[in-house]
Amino acid sequence: MNSAVQDPNLSAAEQLSDVLTARLASEYGAGTKIEGLVRLSAGASRDTWSFDAHKPDGVRQALILKRDPMDRQADKSFEGVPEGRLAVDRRTEGRLIQLAGEAGAPAPTVPFFLDAGGRTTPGFFTHRLEGETLGRRILREEAYARARPKLAYQIGHAATRFHGIDYDDLPKMRGLGAADELLHYRTIMDSFHQPHAGFEYGFRWLQERLALAGSRYALCHGDFRNGNIIVDEAGLAGVLDWEGAHLGNPSADLGWMCVRAWRYGYHDKMVGGFGDLEQLLDGYDAGGGGRIGLEEMHFWHVFGTLRWGVLCMILGFTHLDGDQRTVEYAAVGRRAAETEFDLLLLLD
Repeated sequence: MNSAVQDPNLSAAEQLSDVLTARLASEYGAGTKIEGLVRLSAGASRDTWSFDAHKPDGVRQALILKRDPMDRQADKSFEGVPEGRLAVDRRTEGRLIQLAGEAGAPAPTVPFFLDAGGRTTPGFFTHRLEGETLGRRILREEAYARARPKLAYQIGHAATRFHGIDYDDLPKMRGLGAADELLHYRTIMDSFHQPHAGFEYGFRWLQERLALAGSRYALCHGDFRNGNIIVDEAGLAGVLDWEGAHLGNPSADLGWMCVRAWRYGYHDKMVGGFGDLEQLLDGYDAGGGGRIGLEEMHFWHVFGTLRWGVLCMILGFTHLDGDQRTVEYAAVGRRAAETEFDLLLLLD
């Protein structure tokens, strides 16, 4: 059970400010002040705050705090990516970001952690990076016009850096091979008792072609897409949101990056709406990950699209069943049909 307790007489920001003041005093010294504390809208499954720490020596450090929501148990279903599987805790997530940076992937610095206590859930701090995280803005705004042609290559290169982290260096994590992961989504789909012909065809297509999945088994980001990266005018500035990290076939991350839903209407560019598949694979090869074959990539592109369709259904039924009734979940649930159409286009 989550032991954090909120004072009903104080706002969430006021309560957190007190926690931060005490925590940062132990890192930066007594007298550290918290300024500009604001909760960010990104990350519905996490509590994310931005603020500046004004140190006693006059130096200002821009920080982000990511922690578990105050009103949710740490072991609640739909942890991390909303599919009830494989999510990591905050300390593990922060450590993975540290490891990704050490491996050469662009990532924010994680200077220290926040332990759970009477007034807070566990979390970790990062130095705040400057740039844009909203996928539509990355694709449309003139400020990122020079960055967009580089992004697919840079993303491929970044992926091979964190995919290559030595297994023995990773914190304890869960994982699934391709066949078991496909069975996992098959089981979820069957639990809804609402068959979709397109998804049924996708499951059969993937089952018959499991040999194309490849046999690699390594760290996967789990939600590697346009929307979970930060981009500045020079290109990729950081890979964010590691709560869905797990062990699996790393090609799944690249296939997920290609899913049509993350192109935000720019469908002629397979990779995130900004790049081509060859650019992504060139970057991956140049980073030391080897050349991934087109058949393997197509398998994981199909897999990612099917996975997104199942996730849409999970969120839709989470709303319909009354577990978490939100307009957002209802709206995403309606996208299952759209994703079914995307899947059939891939399999035509």
